[in-house]
Amino acid sequence: METPKNEIFRDSIGTVNKDGKRNWVYPKKPSGPLYEKRKLVSYILLAFLFVSPFIKINGNQFLMFNVLERRFNIFGFPFWPQDFHLFVISMIIGVIFIILFTVGFGRIFCGWICPQTIFMEMVFRRIEYWIDGDRNKQIRLDKQKWNAEKIRKRLFKWSIFLVISFLISNIFLAYLIGSDKLLRYVSEGPADNLGTLFPLLIFTAVFYFIFAWFREQVCIIACPYGRLQGVLLDNKSIVVAYDHKRGEDENGRKKWRNNEDRKALGHGDCIDCFQCVHVCPTNIDIRNGTQLECINCTACIDECDDIMEKVGLPKGLIRYASENEIEKKEKFKITNRMKGYIAVLIILTGILLGMLALRTDVDAKILRLPGQRYEYKDDNIVSNVFTYKLLNKTINDFDNVRFEIRGVIGTINLVAHENNQIIVPAEGFAEGTLFIELKKNLLKGDKNKLTIDIYNNEQLIETTEVNFLGPRSY
Repeated sequence: METPKNEIFRDSIGTVNKDGKRNWVYPKKPSGPLYEKRKLVSYILLAFLFVSPFIKINGNQFLMFNVLERRFNIFGFPFWPQDFHLFVISMIIGVIFIILFTVGFGRIFCGWICPQTIFMEMVFRRIEYWIDGDRNKQIRLDKQKWNAEKIRKRLFKWSIFLVISFLISNIFLAYLIGSDKLLRYVSEGPADNLGTLFPLLIFTAVFYFIFAWFREQVCIIACPYGRLQGVLLDNKSIVVAYDHKRGEDENGRKKWRNNEDRKALGHGDCIDCFQCVHVCPTNIDIRNGTQLECINCTACIDECDDIMEKVGLPKGLIRYASENEIEKKEKFKITNRMKGYIAVLIILTGILLGMLALRTDVDAKILRLPGQRYEYKDDNIVSNVFTYKLLNKTINDFDNVRFEIRGVIGTINLVAHENNQIIVPAEGFAEGTLFIELKKNLLKGDKNKLTIDIYNNEQLIETTEVNFLGPRSY
């Protein structure tokens, strides 16, 4: 059974033609109040992206995601491998926030905040408009033979794309390994850091491929977020929507004719000009309803409002609205599902803040040496051997670290350390071996739990517990 013409969009996407080949998208240059607001938001976020790796708070990089060493900085808070559970909770909070926002306001994240959209539409696409011209000029240039003009424009555009891709790769590298290390690599030169240069060039090629060729396919094919819309959106979600009630009326849309009484003829306000399609970066027809490919960029809203103004009809034929608002004139309100997400978000945020408040600047582990039992010494002294590892999460050196047993008279002797003092470098760790010695009469059976306080000078920096083995009592 052949699919009706007005339902064909359900069986195909706008970026693939009837032969199954890539249908290159030439979106019209957008303009309008929403586009200007998007530009402002985009430039603020771009500035934030490029500056954040170089901002320091208490010596910590503002944002860093060093997955290689499992070290992360979020808003200046350092997260070490031992704090990975905190990082996971932070990421879960971020995901739930995006889900909550999607339930309420659709895929607005993609159109206004997503780095892919911002770079594509506000950087690379604007350069393309500057060099190749608007939609019609781009189509004409693409069909044009490879003459001097086309070669010059193509080389100029591709060169700029390549330079920007290289710059983006360096910024992402600053997030990955840290800005200090990146600047040191730059000052040392590429010849001394080939192990970093080759991955950098690979990522440059990946970014160039994405923004020069793959483009909107990232949002349509690669990104899973668009597919979440089918699960998260409902009739109460605010999305970029076409008011089909007003646009179609009884007899559907119709081309504009001057001095024609459209209402008397039963036609809606949509004049079937296709400008909303031409301006769409994913080449969809928003009049078909909410679709996976729509990134809520609002370009169609600006374009439709401009057309409506020119023909003397009210604006808002395409606007931010829910299906219930269009069908039933219902205003937006917080649903029970949204209240549930908000409750989970508040609970997880409270848990994270509590864990952050309880987190210490030092992570200490003192473990009994495997396979070693207690040892008798003179004067009824029992000795156990332990290994210790201290992790300093701060940017300051701990230059006088010592261990003390809480509430029990005993001694702790460090192996290969003078005066039983340890130095733990900033953002580093120290490890070694120690002996704990106690009088036999202080032991209560074969297993005794001891509390060890760890000091730097006179400041208590961490507390841990160990199991001390002694002779079994009968």
